[in-house]
Amino acid sequence: MLQQDTLSQRQLLAGDIHRPRYHFLPPGNWMNDPNGLIQWGDKYHLFYQYNPDGAYHANMHWGHAVSDDLIHWQDLPVALAPTPGGPDESGCFSGCAVDNNGVPTIFYTSTAGERSSIQTQSIATSNDDLLAWIKHPANPIISQVPVESGQTRDFRDPFVWREGDTWYMVLGSQVKDVGGVVFLYRSSNLVDWEYLNPLLSSDNPRYGLIWECPNFFKLGDKWVLIISAHTGATVDTVYYFVGDYHNFRFTPQYGAVLDYGNMYAPLTFTDSQQRRLMFGWLREARPVNDQRRAGWSGVQSIARILTLNENNRLIMKPVPELETIRGQHHSVDPMPITQTTTLGVTGLALDIVAEFDVEASGHCGFSLVCSADGTERIDIIYRAEGGLLSVQKVNPELNGALTIHSRETPHELAPGETLKLRILLDGSVIEIIANERTSLTSRFYALNAGSEHVRLLGAQARLLALDIWEMPSIWQLSQ
Repeated sequence: MLQQDTLSQRQLLAGDIHRPRYHFLPPGNWMNDPNGLIQWGDKYHLFYQYNPDGAYHANMHWGHAVSDDLIHWQDLPVALAPTPGGPDESGCFSGCAVDNNGVPTIFYTSTAGERSSIQTQSIATSNDDLLAWIKHPANPIISQVPVESGQTRDFRDPFVWREGDTWYMVLGSQVKDVGGVVFLYRSSNLVDWEYLNPLLSSDNPRYGLIWECPNFFKLGDKWVLIISAHTGATVDTVYYFVGDYHNFRFTPQYGAVLDYGNMYAPLTFTDSQQRRLMFGWLREARPVNDQRRAGWSGVQSIARILTLNENNRLIMKPVPELETIRGQHHSVDPMPITQTTTLGVTGLALDIVAEFDVEASGHCGFSLVCSADGTERIDIIYRAEGGLLSVQKVNPELNGALTIHSRETPHELAPGETLKLRILLDGSVIEIIANERTSLTSRFYALNAGSEHVRLLGAQARLLALDIWEMPSIWQLSQ
């Protein structure tokens, strides 16, 4: 019955031009943070924050999907639902998954009380290949916020790992009237946890009021901390720090924005190939009422492989598995760029790989989702002067005026370095990664169903290479 129900829901929404085709999203309704990422046997499991009642944030469950290749997904039954009268009666919020000597175990933030006023941490285990989950009778396993936080509410999103025979957990929180903090715990049995100390905290307003969804892991001989900084405003940002970890304290040596756009609450895990993989929630950028009318909200990014370069900068690459589903290929020969050129490529699901050489005062990029007359489009532009990568959304209004929204991010190129862009366009989703180190995700909702043209932009620049693949749907919508 589940397969038929989800198939019917996906079929119902398949005609929506804003709905992605090769990124994961549920059959319908609301989705936000990725949760519980784990490879179990030869299967990848993706859990996610899910509201089964509609396309709005409420009634948090854990949705569940499984994949052989990180690209094609099968919908599975809901993994976690609130228990009336239990510590998670108001919602099962974000967390992670681990392999405890052959027992799959998930950690999540359990909430109770009006507006989820009490946040605690709980666990559940499975004995049937991660399909059904049994909540631990000792839940909540952590219920008290460390006293130095000065507050009792914001305390969430467990991330757990093992070193030798000891388990460690980080939790996102805040120090009241100061800023974000990550608290560190340890345990020998996953049930009884000892609070150690703050792993890292900040009083810099740039880094937000509350730190959410912490990830803490080792890459090479360095440690990486990812935090989602909640500012209390509409724009929240994901940051990462690279540094050393000694005596339960983390000392950052480098820090940067992980994504300058719509990605939030990323979660990482290690697979059997020892790849550190990351998914992130790609938030919507349209009004809540439009999301409700559409019947769906929220998309997961394509999985990225994380590594560090010689400068301790995070390097992000879409998993190569994505390349196995590429469809029709289009290539453009190297050429100088002196004006806007319409390419012989159309589509709302594309994988674009491009390389440019840009003069000191030059610029280059693309218009995507472009109408025939160019009045509707999203421009992705790199300007060498100032080293800025920008996304500019252009929508026509009924009165003939144009609405323009812009966002830009610094992206400095080293002397002699060329600009390399990887762009994943999928319905309303645009993932942009520049030189594998600068991420700028965006959402664009075309008003015109015929807005599918691709244009090459620029001046005082040279195109060195351009390959574009049309991308198929990953969903089988017929039986």
